[in-house]
Amino acid sequence: MKRRSLYFISPRQVEVREEILPDPAPDEVLVETHCSAISPGTEMLVYRGEFPDLPVDLKIESLSGDFSYPLCYGYSCVGRIIAVGSPVNQEWLDRLVFAFQPHCTHFLARVESLLPVPEGMEPERATFLPNMETAVNLVQDAAPILGERAMVFGQGVVGLLTASLLKEFPLETLVTADRYRLRREASLGAGVKACLDPGDSSFRSFAKSLLSPDADFSIELSGSPAALNDAISLTGFSGRIIIGSWYGNKNNPIDLGGSFHRSRIKLISSQVSSISPEMSGRWDKARRFKAAWNSLNRIRPEKWITHRFSLEHAQEAYRLIDETPEETIQVLLTYS
Repeated sequence: MKRRSLYFISPRQVEVREEILPDPAPDEVLVETHCSAISPGTEMLVYRGEFPDLPVDLKIESLSGDFSYPLCYGYSCVGRIIAVGSPVNQEWLDRLVFAFQPHCTHFLARVESLLPVPEGMEPERATFLPNMETAVNLVQDAAPILGERAMVFGQGVVGLLTASLLKEFPLETLVTADRYRLRREASLGAGVKACLDPGDSSFRSFAKSLLSPDADFSIELSGSPAALNDAISLTGFSGRIIIGSWYGNKNNPIDLGGSFHRSRIKLISSQVSSISPEMSGRWDKARRFKAAWNSLNRIRPEKWITHRFSLEHAQEAYRLIDETPEETIQVLLTYS
């Protein structure tokens, strides 16, 4: 059969290619994609050509290889199994599943690499699973304590999910920041105390007045290395800064002079591919996925879907996110 797949072919250029898809191997299933989510973080680095010279992903088979054009990339597909290899349990047939899979109309996979979508969950909600798993990981790495003051930089999808999870903790204060009004409004809708514009001249002083006067921990999710300087300024003595952004090849001077040297602030790199060594004796990926699925049903993030594009109009979707990000939160690709 034939399928259509999305390829990144050069900076800011994508195209949909028709390909021949072989029949499933005996241990494989064939999935027809219902919808897939565009990552406005990592995926836009690929779109802009801002990726470093690294493997795409060492743990996900469908994302093997290096960051170089032409490249199939994406990691949030939800679809239905329409055919199974002969040894595969027939109960998988017609199951709605999630896959860490690049954008395409159909794909082959072993069932071990698929995650069944919980009964009753809509496909669009399920596309938020990777970002929710990331948010769960960030909160676990932050390890909030009752009564702490927290600051989250960046209120894109991951930032909103992280803030929503933190809102469930008995924190004293939760303040967020984002450049775009649409995302600030969404953050306020999630119940944070305030969502500030980091571009305002009074940003740091106003944030300090809300945090009274510093954050016990900050989480940096803006994608801008410059935000680390704000985080350092607003995090108190012996506080912790959890860095969830992947900056690609972007650089910015970081102010490690001044008060930082005496502040004992901890800079913590947080990335969802692994589990913190302190937790790995009790937590594994399966347990974290369960926490992420449950969190999706509590938070219902599909309310943050701002645009839907057919696969054939993917170039328009990426251009929108790239050129007018202030109009978007989550953009989906749909398949017919």
